[in-house]
Amino acid sequence: MKCEVHIKARYAETDQMGIIHHSVYPVWFEAARTEFIKSAGITYTQLEKSGVMLPLSEMSCKYINPLHYEDDVIIEVTIKKVSYAKIIFGYRVFLDDKLMAEGSTTHGFVSSESFKPVNIKKIMPQFYEKLKESECINQ
Repeated sequence: MKCEVHIKARYAETDQMGIIHHSVYPVWFEAARTEFIKSAGITYTQLEKSGVMLPLSEMSCKYINPLHYEDDVIIEVTIKKVSYAKIIFGYRVFLDDKLMAEGSTTHGFVSSESFKPVNIKKIMPQFYEKLKESECINQ
């Protein structure tokens, strides 16, 4: 399973050169990841209310081609790997059919009370299975 989010690049997201600033990509990744989680059957709010949080532990982004103000951007998100304790999302950013950037984020499943790792398969087995089904092998 993959999820796509469409965003029109805003003027405030550009730098002095008129190019989308590198700091914007993590925000776009988060928007895509939020929609992906929702498509798996639960919202981030519901996840957090159930006592589970997904803090970011690692992020990477490779900038391939520049994006500009008012570009119609597509952010595609997939699950690269999921285990009981962590999940790795993969992102690809497109303008039309041209790859503009790609990246990944790694998150741990932790208790919202103790911030210690939790076993998502035990706590939310249906959610875990949905994520596991979505895992893209060899991506």
